[in-house]
Amino acid sequence: MSNTTGRENTASGTFALFSNTTSSHNTANGDSALFSNTDGDGNSAVGHDALFSNTTGVGNIAVGESAGSNLTTGDNNIDIGNGGIAGESATIRIGKPNVQMATFVAGISGVATVGGTPVLVGSNGQLGTMVSSQRFKTDIKPMDKASEALLALHPVTFHYKKDIDPAGTWQFGLVAEEVEKVNCDLVVRDNDGKPYTVRYDQVNAMLLNEFLKQHRTVQEQQAAITELNYKFAEQQKQIGMLTAGLQKVNEHEQHSDASTVRPVARSDQDASWLQSTSITSELAR
Repeated sequence: MSNTTGRENTASGTFALFSNTTSSHNTANGDSALFSNTDGDGNSAVGHDALFSNTTGVGNIAVGESAGSNLTTGDNNIDIGNGGIAGESATIRIGKPNVQMATFVAGISGVATVGGTPVLVGSNGQLGTMVSSQRFKTDIKPMDKASEALLALHPVTFHYKKDIDPAGTWQFGLVAEEVEKVNCDLVVRDNDGKPYTVRYDQVNAMLLNEFLKQHRTVQEQQAAITELNYKFAEQQKQIGMLTAGLQKVNEHEQHSDASTVRPVARSDQDASWLQSTSITSELAR
């Protein structure tokens, strides 16, 4: 160790804390652990070459061979079995890409929580949550017809391959390659740029927009139907009134006809009697 004024440091292993001069409260356990550290305080390195390149970084934790070995000046990182990235701070990295291929964490499955947010995994393995506050958004505008892309999607049922789901449970969803042809923004790609999965959270928002559009259409149609029903009822009233009026007119005409038929018939009889009398007189002559 090159320690000059540093205090309360612990070093165990060849060249552990080798370059330390003024830093304090560090723990280095393993060959060349915290080898380059000069005045970074409060670091803990366990493993060969752990935090090897750290010089002034503070509060870093590294566990495993070469864990955090790429860190230089960043603070408050936790690297377990991961080399870390130079200059980054406040980052947790566990495992090595393309080495550890599955993750199991106890105490999560089957535990109910209230008021939480879903955890998302980026294509680079970063964990995060979906934010929705306008504080994080720009260019906000109505979705309008953008959601109509959903109408071109083809929902399917399927089984995952046996290495993913040995039980062969029926699944319901979309095929990323097909979705990409409709709207490439609805697809998440892997590190090779190939379609990997569908952004179902975005699909949900688009479904809501389409539902609201249909709801407005139904409301407009319902209003039109209500108006038509009102007009129909008014027309029925008018037709009823016209029918009643026509019936009264018809009854009046029938009454008038009945009053004029009898005199006409009597006049006909009188005419026949006169005609008969006239003929008899002529014969008498």
